[in-house]
Amino acid sequence: MSALKKAKGFKKSKPGTYLSIGTTLFGAVNVFKQAKKARFENDKLQLADAVVSAAAIVTGVALLVRELKRMGDDDVLAD
Repeated sequence: MSALKKAKGFKKSKPGTYLSIGTTLFGAVNVFKQAKKARFENDKLQLADAVVSAAAIVTGVALLVRELKRMGDDDVLAD
């Protein structure tokens, strides 16, 4: 099996999905910093950008959690 096929398989596995959730949540740190800076500088446009980015993160995590629920308990690597 080629490395590319293994990587694509990992992305669809439970550990890969957990990694995706962690990576997405790591982006939330930057959004929080952006929002804090925007409030300090009274920059409404930058604050709006941070709010939209936060909504995208929440939606992304919700989609990944839904994917985890669909996978069920048949993944051997998850144990």
